[in-house]
Amino acid sequence: MPDSLILEVADLQVDVLTGIYSEETGRPQPLRISIAARMKPAHAYSPDTPLSESKNYMDLKFAASEALPAGVHFKLIEAVADHICETLFVGDGRIEAVTVKIVKLAIAEADEKIGITLTRERR
Repeated sequence: MPDSLILEVADLQVDVLTGIYSEETGRPQPLRISIAARMKPAHAYSPDTPLSESKNYMDLKFAASEALPAGVHFKLIEAVADHICETLFVGDGRIEAVTVKIVKLAIAEADEKIGITLTRERR
């Protein structure tokens, strides 16, 4: 198995315009978003390895928050996940795959986690 590096940001809470039901449309819903981005690692990492040999974790957070277009209503959370994946692929050619997990917090009744996980490979 070849080496890989997985960068992760977990449990970001982001308000996103999403949903298909009348009670969901027109106002943002809280989503819990986790992202794992796979990339080929450097041959080795030493104490003075520069950030350019990896990726800034804040880029993952940005893709799930500020990079989501303001005022756009995503009918499906799958579309939110797809947008996050594409943002990361466009932003860094070294990313080989992205997994986005989204939990819809507003529909949980007993602390259950209802949502999706989307994994995209670079095409």
